[in-house]
Amino acid sequence: MGAVLRVAIPGGNGKTGRAVAAALRERGATAVPLGRGDRVGAAAAGCDAAYLIAPNMHPDEPALIAGLLDELKAAGVGRVVHHSVASPYAPDMPHHLGKARAEDLVRRSGLRWTILQPGAYLQNLDVTGPVRVPYDVDAVFGFADLADVATAAATVLLEPGHDGATYELASRTATVAQLAAEAGVTAERIPGPSGAGEWLDAMFAYYDRYGLPVGTRTLAALLDR
Repeated sequence: MGAVLRVAIPGGNGKTGRAVAAALRERGATAVPLGRGDRVGAAAAGCDAAYLIAPNMHPDEPALIAGLLDELKAAGVGRVVHHSVASPYAPDMPHHLGKARAEDLVRRSGLRWTILQPGAYLQNLDVTGPVRVPYDVDAVFGFADLADVATAAATVLLEPGHDGATYELASRTATVAQLAAEAGVTAERIPGPSGAGEWLDAMFAYYDRYGLPVGTRTLAALLDR
């Protein structure tokens, strides 16, 4: 283990934050999960690093991340790991562009930084019954297992050599149809939910045309597999 022993996790009460906190504790580090309303600066005082997670589809992720970076710097935190997304610069998906701009802020923050870009979580697909999604079931994705992402996060936080790195993360490459077949269920494309919102509609349309491929070698290397 490197010098990082205490890690603040703004937004740490969500599924990703809880998984990262558990992975850190398994490695002997102290995780400090923070709720959305907690005063980050005060809570982060004495922390060696922070793991930044924005809520899904946040309306202004760059502003959120900019505020967190300011608070962390004021608290004396010297290093951040930013939880972004695979293919952040995808102009057809506005929420991805928000993450691309947030990444730029992290890189120019003056802090030591690492950026993680996970693919879609495997856990987001319920394969206990027929799988119905509003995009092409044969589109190719790089799917990330939440536990794998959390372990990789702990690795880059606690071990040296990851400053200035940007890592795309996927546990496996597959289509929704393949995952469904492996679980012994069917998969079908359905119309998008009514009133889902412009950003979700744009995401489904992008997935329908291009999927979201992500390579698996980087995560495998971080997990020493």
